[in-house]
Amino acid sequence: MEGISASTDPIRVGVIADQTGPLSFMGAANANVAEMVIGDINAAGGLLGRRLELHLEDGETTDSVAAAKAAKLVRDDRVDVIFGGIFSSTRQAIKGPAVVEGETLYIYPEQYEGQECHPLIFCTGPVPAQQVEPLIPWLMERTGARSFYLPSADYVWPHVLNARVREVVEGLGGEIAGEEYFPMDHMDYAGTVERILASGADVVFNTIVPPGLTPFLALLHESGFVARGGSLVCTYMDENFINLVPAAHVEGLYSCLDYYQAVGDAFSRELTRRYDERFPGDAKFTAGGACTGLYRGLKLWEAAVTEAGSLDQADVVAALDHASIAEGPGGPAEMAPGQHHVRMNMYIAQATGGEFRIVENLGMIDPKESLVEGAAEAMAR
Repeated sequence: MEGISASTDPIRVGVIADQTGPLSFMGAANANVAEMVIGDINAAGGLLGRRLELHLEDGETTDSVAAAKAAKLVRDDRVDVIFGGIFSSTRQAIKGPAVVEGETLYIYPEQYEGQECHPLIFCTGPVPAQQVEPLIPWLMERTGARSFYLPSADYVWPHVLNARVREVVEGLGGEIAGEEYFPMDHMDYAGTVERILASGADVVFNTIVPPGLTPFLALLHESGFVARGGSLVCTYMDENFINLVPAAHVEGLYSCLDYYQAVGDAFSRELTRRYDERFPGDAKFTAGGACTGLYRGLKLWEAAVTEAGSLDQADVVAALDHASIAEGPGGPAEMAPGQHHVRMNMYIAQATGGEFRIVENLGMIDPKESLVEGAAEAMAR
């Protein structure tokens, strides 16, 4: 690796990926992305003349485990930055030991409910302003839908996302026909499907997550909801999720993300080709499971460290606040200054024959998140 000084300590990068448990099909892909991007950076000479050293930990799709791994990365491995987490509850679990106690920069890569606002946390996946706000009006105009049913997992992401769905739907003259919450490991959705049919809802806006996602989709399919003209929406659904179930169970489903494998720009196609060549198998490079956010986060952090010219955390945070990349999965991306969230291209896609086809390129959309307060004061301590 020409240009890397062997005598200089490596830059330590911590990544927590759910490589086991219900989200292992996503976590395995995230681990792959971390290995690929860090390998690419090292092959190009590293950062600041130093090699990057990946410290990869398995969060096991269990928040307490993720918290323990975050504490280890900060305390024992002394990493310079931490990436990872899929569930919002996992982000919160990592936040305590990594950020609140460890005062370490943390980059969260998953699409989520928004509203995270800490000087040391940056979020590189889509938020409601980039998913719900463009998708719901488009869907209502395209299909004539007016009535929505919201079957949901019972944690922070569905609650906050559904509140935004309700606001947008009712603002356009529609209604919420039903809203239900279940434990994340709940598996029996027969009663829910019966209530959906009885409500006369036009749209099922789903935020149920694995492992309950599979039985819910099977029952909804068997009920004939979509076959009779209903619309199924799941904003996190991507090519990895779609492989969990028979294609018929998600036929016609609408999703809204920052990247699909059908995106046609040359950089995205080449990135997917390189990933598939290096990591053949079922753990695909997708957006809904945080691969794109992790790629984007690593490259934005690389740009910030390069601009800062050091690993001084205050300088890196200041540079990361306005960092940008000219190329990435789905297109270019840039931090919205002061928001610690990313302005990026968004797409609406529909599942057809077990694959997603893009039905609307929404272009670059601002995250519209609150400005982060207290960053200067926190860094000065």
